[in-house]
Amino acid sequence: MLGLSDKVQAKATEILKNASKFDIVSGKGPTGVAAAALYIAAVLNDEKRTQREVAEIVGVTEVTIRNRYKEIIEKLGIEEEVERKVKEEE
Repeated sequence: MLGLSDKVQAKATEILKNASKFDIVSGKGPTGVAAAALYIAAVLNDEKRTQREVAEIVGVTEVTIRNRYKEIIEKLGIEEEVERKVKEEE
């Protein structure tokens, strides 16, 4: 529904697997974590969607995506890369 490529879906899956290894997802709603992973993967693959777009399609709030997004990129050590990509898109 977001029109994202298979490449983005594969990257989101990779992000989720890594997040599980670092115990980032424990106690968090799976839908919110998946939505954040999709958002991050889209940004990294230059297929940016807004947090609002992802939130509306997935059925979570933008705040949920933002919170999970911050947790994931910090723990996975990809904060600089993702933030740089976000700024490029603006």
